[in-house]
Amino acid sequence: MALPTINTPKYQLKLPSTGEAITYRPFLVKEEKILLIAQETKDPKQMMMAMRDIISACTFEKVKTTEITGFDLEYIFLKLRAKSVGENADIKIQCTHCEEFNDISINLDDISVVVPDKSNNVIMLTDSIGVTLKYVTAEKMEKITALIDTNQMAVINELIINSIESIFDADNVYAAADSTPAELTQFIESLNRKQMEKIEAFIANAPKLQHTCEFTCCKCELENSINLQGIQSFFE
Repeated sequence: MALPTINTPKYQLKLPSTGEAITYRPFLVKEEKILLIAQETKDPKQMMMAMRDIISACTFEKVKTTEITGFDLEYIFLKLRAKSVGENADIKIQCTHCEEFNDISINLDDISVVVPDKSNNVIMLTDSIGVTLKYVTAEKMEKITALIDTNQMAVINELIINSIESIFDADNVYAAADSTPAELTQFIESLNRKQMEKIEAFIANAPKLQHTCEFTCCKCELENSINLQGIQSFFE
């Protein structure tokens, strides 16, 4: 005997990076299990993989998680979580004065991707040599995340390499995709500190999930205003 089929509602959102409209559904029990298993490992890479798999399934495989930016992925997952589990997330935040943990409830619908003042992705390193930069994809961020607990310098190096779209001089444009990691590393290591800071500033200025949380400490009664950033801040 065929069991009844439960219809799943559909919603729409716009990708922060492009404004493209995306149709999605809430995640189901089978997908929630994937997420819970990943959370139990406390492994950032496993969490990222679970988020990518769930987003692919819940957007009817229309969203290519190998191509979207990391902040797109976090935003989509936030919306999925709100429609699947509930709009409120209960987290603990430390008071900036007495360091007491406070129980705070955040409405996920109040969280958005904050896009800083439009930064120029074309960086001149000398009078004739420059780089064209891009935001790192979710797929690359997954690989970079796996390095966080092992080698901080490797993380920075990979972030910069994967942020380079092309390198150009007065005569030619050299696509990063046509260069080897070793060649790109050699190029990066040839930069001076001021040149490197220009690239690092673009990366640091990338759009991100952000929300200002204001609360009165339950212990010392100090009025706190804390800026939360990144998906991990809203599911502690």
